[in-house]
Amino acid sequence: MLKGIHVPLVTPFAPTGFAPGVTGEVAADVLGKLARRVLDEGASGLVALGTTGEAAALSPDERAQVVEVCAEVCRERGAPLTVGVTGNDTRSVLGALEALPPDVTAALVTVPYFLRPSERGVIAHFEALADGTPVPLVIYHIPYRTGQAVSAATLRHLGAHPMIAGVKYATGGVDQEALDLLGDRPDGFDVLGGDDAVISPLLAAGASGGILASANLAPRDFADLAAAWDAGDVTRARALGHRLTRLSAALFAEPNPTVIKGVLHARGVIPSAGVRLPLLPASEASVAAAEALLDR
Repeated sequence: MLKGIHVPLVTPFAPTGFAPGVTGEVAADVLGKLARRVLDEGASGLVALGTTGEAAALSPDERAQVVEVCAEVCRERGAPLTVGVTGNDTRSVLGALEALPPDVTAALVTVPYFLRPSERGVIAHFEALADGTPVPLVIYHIPYRTGQAVSAATLRHLGAHPMIAGVKYATGGVDQEALDLLGDRPDGFDVLGGDDAVISPLLAAGASGGILASANLAPRDFADLAAAWDAGDVTRARALGHRLTRLSAALFAEPNPTVIKGVLHARGVIPSAGVRLPLLPASEASVAAAEALLDR
């Protein structure tokens, strides 16, 4: 279910003017076209309501609309749909999981943020969710956003639960804990790279795939990268990896997803580069730099 490249889609907004932070309603038809495009170009699945989709800035009705559009496309294409579920208290997260629509394949759930529980608390949190969730869980391990580091031993312990399918691993690099986890994964537990710029070495070390914002723009190239490492085609994988690392660095030169949306808009894929406050649109220089790398 989790193998390959899964794309956390941006949420396109209708243009309403040029004031920073002013955006229109969700452009649902454009979202559907983008979802079909990335799947048709090699992505293995979609992720709705991730950080890249500005989920925190969407109203409940908008979040439901995004999931509905993505679910329809995934039904058409026979692809898995993972939905981001955030929260830092166990009861509210479990309620959100129980409310997921039936077409959702898995839920991407962050390690509890701000509260910074002990690792025993993290284990208790995810075990309680796993015991009650209607869909498999993917742990979102991103300590530079949550303020909570989780060890390979904790992830390995949680991965033994039948309703915990994997982890999106985004610690900012390929660290010793990542190698420890990849060297001894529980059966059926997938490790997905979540830091676009280092996806190639993580795949080389044995990751199952990735959840990559950059794949909004280059889904075929990232899918080819994953396939090359899976096939043991080291020469091709290295060349692709070096090129895509430079592209990802440019796309993250400003806060995600501002540069990605700027490039998508410049290429006529989405109707506006607008993002919602507190994000601001990317600079013209950052968008131009990313476009130049994409053209190569």
